[in-house]
This record gives sequence, C-alpha cells and structure tokens, in this order.
Amino acid sequence: MKTLLATLVCSTTFLLGGTARADDVNTMLRQALADSSVPAMAILVIRDGKIDAQAQAGVRANDGKDAVRADDVWNIGSNGKAMTATLIARLVEKGVLSWDAPLSRMLPGLSAGMRAEYRDVSLADLLAHRAGLPPNPDEAWINSTYTDTRPLPLLRLEYAQRALADAPIATARGESHYSNSGAMIAAAIAERATGKTYEELMQSEVFGPLGMRAAFGPTVRGQNLGHKEGKPIAGLMAGNPLMMAPDGEINLSMADWAKFALDQLQGEQGKGKLLKQETYVFLHTAQGETNAALGWGVMHFPPQAPQRVLTHLGSNGYWHALIALAPGSGDGLLITANAGEGSSAQASQQQMAKTIMAGFGKAKTGK
Repeated sequence: MKTLLATLVCSTTFLLGGTARADDVNTMLRQALADSSVPAMAILVIRDGKIDAQAQAGVRANDGKDAVRADDVWNIGSNGKAMTATLIARLVEKGVLSWDAPLSRMLPGLSAGMRAEYRDVSLADLLAHRAGLPPNPDEAWINSTYTDTRPLPLLRLEYAQRALADAPIATARGESHYSNSGAMIAAAIAERATGKTYEELMQSEVFGPLGMRAAFGPTVRGQNLGHKEGKPIAGLMAGNPLMMAPDGEINLSMADWAKFALDQLQGEQGKGKLLKQETYVFLHTAQGETNAALGWGVMHFPPQAPQRVLTHLGSNGYWHALIALAPGSGDGLLITANAGEGSSAQASQQQMAKTIMAGFGKAKTGK
C-alpha cells in the first residue's frame, strides 16, 4: 500500500507548533529545493478544517526561469484513487451500484473468462486492494493504448478482462496487495452501469459539486511540467495512457485538491457535500485486518499522541504527490513536486510530512 506508514516511524528533527506559519513552509521548500533534482514543489497545510498555510517555490521546467505559481496545476498520481472511490460511493448511494454485488454480476459480459477466484470480489475489495489482483495486467498492452483510438470505456473494459484472467497473487479479502487494477475495474463497472465515461462521471459527481477544476492527461509547455531523468517532459508520453485516469492521471491546483481534502475531512463530521456521514466513515475505515481503506491507507501518528490519519502517495514517474488527513482534528497536508523517479521528491515530502503531522491536533488542544 502506498502510504506513509513505513516512513513515519522515527521522531522528527524539528516540530511546528499548533499552526504552520508561512515562513515555516517556505523554509521547508527552500531546504527541499536545495537538491536540484526537484525543480519545484508546493505545499498546503490544513488546520482545524481550514487552509492554514500554502506556498510554492521553484520553476515550472528546469530548462527555463518561469516560476511556479499558486494556481499552477500538478499531477497527483495515485492520490486520485480516493477520488475514484468517492465517485463509486456516490453511485452506491444513488442505488446505481452496490458495495456487495459480486464481479460476476457487475460485469456479466466478462464472467465467462473471469477466473473463479475473482467472481465473488466486491467493489469494496477492489478499492481496498483486497481482491488478490496483481499490480497490473500486461504492461506492454497498457503502453499500446497510448495510440489506441478506441473509446476509453472500451479500453477500460478490455483492461478489466485482461486483469481478471490473470492468476491472483493472494486470496480475496485477506491481506492488502497494492494493485492499479482495482480502481480500473471499479471505473469500468461504473461506466457500464451508467453509460457515461469515467471523465464525465468525475465531473458530474465529484469535481462539479465541489467546485473543482481538474483535467486528465499530461500538462503542456506553458504549464507546470513533470520531469524525466532530470529533463522536462511534455506531449503524449508525459503521463500514463488516458485509459489509466481512474488510477490517478489527474492534474489540478493545490486549491482545487484542497477542496476535495476538506470535504473528506468534513464528511466524517456530517458536513460533507458529496456523501452521507456514514459513507465517508466507511471509505475511511481500514478493511479486515489491514491498513487499507477505500482509496486510502490508514495509520496512527504521531507516536507520542497517535490519531487516525488517512494517507497516500502518488507518482506517474514524472511527478510526486503526498496527502495526509486527520479527520478527528480536521488537520491535513498536501505536497506536490514536478519530479518523480530518480529525484529526492519523495524523501523530501516524507520529511516534511513527519514534521507537520507531528502538530496534527494541536490547534484544538492548544498544546
């Protein structure tokens, strides 16, 4: 599971107080960008259900001088899985889908070729990485979809067909094994049930109601760019194939990502805009004996005063993003970078997270 649990077990080197001052986050960004492998980063801190601090530093592309701006968009990678889970939850509340229906009934056209081990898997199993699915089906086929002109729902249905013909790597509803296939198959189910594309559904069910502006696919010159092997990358291959959007090929500003984060925090208090209170709680609850919720990892931090924190990391290889939300205190953290593999982005973000998360809950306690 791509969460922070394994990386936040040691003590922090310095701690923020009850609020994150602008000079604190700017200092963190300067320290992170001292390593030239990361051209730019942005950070947004939520305290007690409100945006407390936001900052960004660096350049959009390391072959130019155009500074990143507060309203620039960033690719958040697999952090989009929580948004896909929220979309599915909306459709469940509307009676279009069911958490408990078996795959064989939700995808009857694929039933004949579906391995027996997957036939009784549910949407909750898929979104909590407990379906026993491998990480991906045939990656060569996935790469071929960059230039496949068939409609995206057809490609996603073929993805599901291929994934459900693969041998499982674990028993369903046992341990959590991270897989991109869960969100992809859930999206294919939603598309079949509604007759709408995943992109249309996300706009009508998540982005629109929250007043978010978001886009799918790679950014282009003139915008913030991801970086590959130390160089800016744009064009068709600057992201995952568009078919993979349900796994997290979403670009949005920090302010728009914060709209989703705030709704997730407020939802458990009965103040969310998208779902019933009990549905938010269900999405945020670890399944079985795992640390995996639906689109989230669940941990308890900091060690000296632990509280439940929802976490996730995301990267398509050219960007890196991190989210941590503490529903009990209304605190949260979003960090993004326009560099991924081969850079210090993940390590820097995890160090920032340790520092800021140590202050989660202090705004309410006054400590």
